[in-house]
Amino acid sequence: MSTNQLDKKSEAWSALFSEPMSELVKRYTASVFFDKRLWLADITGSLAHAEMLAAQNIIAASDLADIQRGMAQIRSEIEAGSFEWKLDLEDVHLNIEARLTQLVGDAGKRLHTGRSRNDQVATDVRLWLRDEIDLISDLLKELQVALVDVAEKNVDVILPGFTHLQVAQPVSFAHHLLAYVEMFARDAERMADVRRRTNRLPLGSAALAGTTYPLDRERVAQTLGMEGVCQNSLDGVSDRDFAIEFTAAASLCMVHISRFSEELILWMSQNFGFVKIADRFTTGSSIMPQKKNPDVPELARGKTGRVVGHLMGLITLMKGQPLAYNKDNQEDKEPLFDTVDTLKDTLRIFCEMVGGQLNPATGQKEGGITVNAQAMEAAANKGYATATDLADYLVKKGLPFRDAHETVAHAVKAATSHNCDLSELPLTVLQGFNASIEKDVYECLSLRGSLNARNTLGGTAPAQVKAQIARHRVRLA
Repeated sequence: MSTNQLDKKSEAWSALFSEPMSELVKRYTASVFFDKRLWLADITGSLAHAEMLAAQNIIAASDLADIQRGMAQIRSEIEAGSFEWKLDLEDVHLNIEARLTQLVGDAGKRLHTGRSRNDQVATDVRLWLRDEIDLISDLLKELQVALVDVAEKNVDVILPGFTHLQVAQPVSFAHHLLAYVEMFARDAERMADVRRRTNRLPLGSAALAGTTYPLDRERVAQTLGMEGVCQNSLDGVSDRDFAIEFTAAASLCMVHISRFSEELILWMSQNFGFVKIADRFTTGSSIMPQKKNPDVPELARGKTGRVVGHLMGLITLMKGQPLAYNKDNQEDKEPLFDTVDTLKDTLRIFCEMVGGQLNPATGQKEGGITVNAQAMEAAANKGYATATDLADYLVKKGLPFRDAHETVAHAVKAATSHNCDLSELPLTVLQGFNASIEKDVYECLSLRGSLNARNTLGGTAPAQVKAQIARHRVRLA
């Protein structure tokens, strides 16, 4: 095949066809303007393949040298922005191969020996996604560190804990933030797990049945730093589980970000007033000059639906495909690419929004989340957050829990009628509900006493929270 032939998309297989592809079909089937981001993975995979072909005496050493020289020039052109991406060449693979053949002649034509675009693209996507997972994992670690930093400064700050969005029990604000650290830690674990299954080599599966050339697939896998080789050629070219798994893990991560966003939005409202975020993460109103809108958390909450939608799209894409490769699989890239971009951008902005921005002059981070401890504690005092503590107190006095629960309900009803907190009821009134109540009851009815009492593993007592912070520091070091 001549260079001119390969430089025309449809001519890559033209001998079989009696008419050229229509311009409409060219545009409809082309992927180059979104899959060109795979260029580095394509070059990396091709160089590993070429090195193996030479080692197996399938191509000459001089061909390998020419391919390496040509790929180096193509890389420079792409990095400089001077590489011409051509619609007629359909995708990233044919664009790079055509340019290589222009540069080095027959050696470029020999590069495709023993492989198909089917196993080539599967390899490229895996290589690209592996590197993106590494970046995402670093961002997840950075976000966890930022949350731990804020938590460490607010161990003794009391926040009303909610169930059903009703005041339930007092918790340490740090304890609340560490709940998100746990979520993002699980996200990081899932990403590591997905990476392991992504990091397997399909190259050498060829179109679907393997190849007649004596390829050393393990050598290519080792060169590319992959953890194994896909063991079935049919599965190797058609498997997109890794993309679905990644998007599922990304969806869960975005759900965690969305839950955190929802709380930030509530906490920032005037009705709560618990926290502020730096002005650079908010916007104003076109008509109401007093407004500071939490656009970043709101948009993150909205983008979560976008990522979850991509997951549903990928699952649906694969559900009816027979083995092996089908053109349907071209549709895996845009949702996968957008999922990666959305998650990375969201994590980056949350790292700064939570942790602040480094001031080069002082070496300290500035901005981030500003906590209104007084507003949080005042809110905790409004909802009879220590009612359970009174029930526990009565149980320790010998009352069965269900009876204690009923007794405290009457006490709360009385406090409500007097428009006061349980801790503000006189001792004589409390003793009217149960004679065993003594003066020490006021310690357990205080917010601080309630917090300190929950000194079990995973509890909200400051001693436990500090232990968890220390654990996370070691884990994230």
